[in-house]
Amino acid sequence: MKKKLLLSLVAGIATVTIGLVGYLFIILMGDYVIDEKKLVMNTASTLVDKDGQEITKLFLENRELVDIAEVPDHVQQAFVSVEDQRFYEHHGIDMKAIGRALYKDILAGGKVEGGSTITQQLAKNIFLTNDKTILRKTKEAIIAVNLENRYSKKKLLEMYLNQVYFGHGAYGIQSAANYYFNKEVSELTLEEGALLAGIPKAPTTYSPLNHPEKSKGRRDVILSLMGDQEYISYEEVVRTQGKTIHLQVNEKQESPWLATYVDMVLDEAEEKYALSNDELFRGGYTITVPLHTELQKTAYELFQKNEYFPGTDEFAQGAFVLLDNKTGGVIAAIGGRDYVPKGLNRLTINRQPGSTFKPIAVYAPALEMGLFTPYSLLKDEKLTYGQYTPQNFDQQYDGEVSMFDALITSKNAAAVWTLSELGIHESKNYLKEVGISIKDDGLAIALGGLSEGVSPIQMANAYRAFAEKGSFSEHHLIEEMRTQDKEVVAPIKPEPKKVYSEQTAWNMTRMLQHVVSEGTATSGAFNGELAGKTGTTSYKAVNGASKDAWFVGYTENIVGALWMGYDKTDEHHYLKHGSSYPTKLFKDILSTAKVDQNVAFVKPEEANELEAPIRMQAIDRVDAKYTFKPLGLITLTLNWDVQDDKRIEYRVYEDSEEGQKLVGSVTGEGMYEIPYFNVFSDRSYYVAPYNTQTNEEGEWIKSVKPTLFSSNN
Repeated sequence: MKKKLLLSLVAGIATVTIGLVGYLFIILMGDYVIDEKKLVMNTASTLVDKDGQEITKLFLENRELVDIAEVPDHVQQAFVSVEDQRFYEHHGIDMKAIGRALYKDILAGGKVEGGSTITQQLAKNIFLTNDKTILRKTKEAIIAVNLENRYSKKKLLEMYLNQVYFGHGAYGIQSAANYYFNKEVSELTLEEGALLAGIPKAPTTYSPLNHPEKSKGRRDVILSLMGDQEYISYEEVVRTQGKTIHLQVNEKQESPWLATYVDMVLDEAEEKYALSNDELFRGGYTITVPLHTELQKTAYELFQKNEYFPGTDEFAQGAFVLLDNKTGGVIAAIGGRDYVPKGLNRLTINRQPGSTFKPIAVYAPALEMGLFTPYSLLKDEKLTYGQYTPQNFDQQYDGEVSMFDALITSKNAAAVWTLSELGIHESKNYLKEVGISIKDDGLAIALGGLSEGVSPIQMANAYRAFAEKGSFSEHHLIEEMRTQDKEVVAPIKPEPKKVYSEQTAWNMTRMLQHVVSEGTATSGAFNGELAGKTGTTSYKAVNGASKDAWFVGYTENIVGALWMGYDKTDEHHYLKHGSSYPTKLFKDILSTAKVDQNVAFVKPEEANELEAPIRMQAIDRVDAKYTFKPLGLITLTLNWDVQDDKRIEYRVYEDSEEGQKLVGSVTGEGMYEIPYFNVFSDRSYYVAPYNTQTNEEGEWIKSVKPTLFSSNN
């Protein structure tokens, strides 16, 4: 008897010892089989606008992590009821559940019920593959026990609910609630929670979209289990089972209109924040961007219309970008008419800018250096500079032309002459200050003749200096970035630098405004003040063909560039028309999206207003008559037609044998009196208009020779 007791005692001790050693082995093995990094789940990053409204998600797995405190008790209970009834009692492995499952399997002659706990499922899904081996099951048990030792039940359930797949691309309970019911997990009702709890067992089979009847049947089973486990009353079970499935699917549509913008955000995150694309797709960041959704959609839709693109076929390309003047934030970006993710972004491809280069390479630097004013006269002649002979597009030359008129009519000869006076070195320095570095050293720079060209986004941001009182800063897409823990990733805010004075910037704005209202950019319509410049480069292999067509322009609040052309221009692929097409499309995008309608430019405080140009006409009629005045004896009075502009000065000349002589002038009036006139004089008179802005004298057509018998000649 004693021997028997002794053997039992030894056996008991051995069992306890083996159990203890086994348990210690499991605990020790946990450090080798649990990789804490794997518990960091892939989480979708979210792009939001400045108001915090979601624009789109970036993800490998569409998952949004949620704290267990936000999951209603009835939702937690639904999952525990169906997946692991003894979840709050076991320590990772439920021997009772395993025994029950084994018993039912034997009775059925096959596997009918699983014995895995929620903790085991978490271990399997995160740390293990799906191979069905004894070694895998052993690892699963080891990991489950160690997870139970390291984390609370609440935390384990939270990880499980965040990790599990619910079908249709939704990972985690928060994404599932949003996808199926368009609500937060905290708002889920009892029947909705039970429905979701039934999906993970077989997401395809129990999809309420694809198989609503099966989904409802499983939901009702889960409700019964909740009643059996006294989470809810049987009255609630019956009442809830009687409800039909009511979904409000929040299925995000594909958004090709966003493709360029998203790729540019990804590129900027990598370049400026050292965050890889993979990290953004996994890391659960919230990224605030300055995107103007309506503008972006409008631009994309209009870019699909062939009527805007005057190519030889329907494959003419284009690129469009808009920036916020104040911040430099990109509010719209189209990298091509058929842009695909990670495709060729034409906003960053260099092109020949044509005459859009004149304001930033020639005229603004010349004004800033004090060489000329907007109404200074520039040479407009066909001149040769070494081997280079620039020509005006229409082959017409005025000899001299004001900078104002040279800009609005886009005279090439005047631009090149001005650059020759300014100096190429100075021009390149100013270009560098607005973000454009070029290798070229020839006068062709004035006309945008560059060896490598510039990109649309560079051109837009360079023009922004005019809108921003002469200040320049780099453009950006990311306003702010926060981690899952709401910590701000240090934003990189570029410091603005002064390039032009407020006066230079304002003079350029006023002149470029006239380019739109009366110059080369009149195509299309825009109900607001718009300043800008056109540009066209010729394709010389085909008569009348164009290679690149541009419009770069801005309002009080936004600045943008629009380029058209082919990725490769040849004799079969070229533009049939020039800059009038991008000009019209630019205006139509802004008008359709109702941006800056009826908005005027605001003059900087430190700048003086630039007067509108004086436009003179030839004086073709002068009348002369005698009047008798008490002190002046005989007075000759000259009269002529006054032009609308009251700023015009009228110069009166006397023509005699001794030659021509200026006898006087008046401003804004059509009469001049010459007292003590000798009626026997053999002199004639004419009147010439005079432009006080440009110091130019206008034309006169007829002179008058007063006589005693006639008042005019």
